[in-house]
Amino acid sequence: MHGIHASLVTPFTRSGDVDAKSLERLAVHCLENGVDGLVALGTTGEAALLTPGEQRTVLEVCRAVAAAAGAPLIVGAGTMGTRDSIGEARERAAFADALLVVVPYYLRPSDDAVVEHFATVGAAVDVPLVPYNIPYRTGKHLSAETLLTILALDCVAGMKHCAGGIDADTLAMLARNPGKAVLCGDDAYIYPMLRLGAAGGVAACACLAPSAYAAMLDATRRGDAADALAAHGRLLPMAEALFGEPAPAVLKACLAEAGLIDDAAVRAPLRAPRPESVAAAMRAFQAL
Repeated sequence: MHGIHASLVTPFTRSGDVDAKSLERLAVHCLENGVDGLVALGTTGEAALLTPGEQRTVLEVCRAVAAAAGAPLIVGAGTMGTRDSIGEARERAAFADALLVVVPYYLRPSDDAVVEHFATVGAAVDVPLVPYNIPYRTGKHLSAETLLTILALDCVAGMKHCAGGIDADTLAMLARNPGKAVLCGDDAYIYPMLRLGAAGGVAACACLAPSAYAAMLDATRRGDAADALAAHGRLLPMAEALFGEPAPAVLKACLAEAGLIDDAAVRAPLRAPRPESVAAAMRAFQAL
């Protein structure tokens, strides 16, 4: 669960099908250029917009690439309900080294109910969970105490934490040294989170610049603060530009322009980004 894990987009052909060849090329590119693992069927992968058959295609491609490289594959699974989350988890566990399971969204259950949700889903599968805490999307804020309780569950290998910044609960959780990997899911905050004790990050931007994220992580691990901070400074403009419009529209356009996927299509209700947004992101990428 340590290191940089690239959160993969799901490329589409011009006819609207999943582009398995582009996905394979992108996944290989990420692993050959320094990331530690892959994440499939996350938000960046437009998982909720895929049919079950398309989801299986993504899983088969990513499992084959990860296995060939000896790298871990984290697979998104989970909905707002416990029963349906168990169903998704069981379907995808055969492909996964760990399952990325989001905090139940929209309903805003109690903290105790969220803990029970993860314990119940974890008991139903044979692979560990990586709970996905992203309160600005789920509508459910969890206290530091609850986050630590979730991390202490036997079925949990680590946590993807996306607080939208570094708030008091993030500081308290990391200061308590939870003993399991906390992966920063906000691309722009990976470096400061590493300095505070996070074990790595899940980064959509690492699809475009995997070696730059790997270099930042390496400098941080070596204790070369100046080099790591400089790497963060180079990455930050790109990360901000890639999220300048609803993700992953700008990222997909940049990946297509860089030749890493064949087409930049996204599925409705997402829409193609403005050309100026793509140009700004590509300028920041080329500056790396």
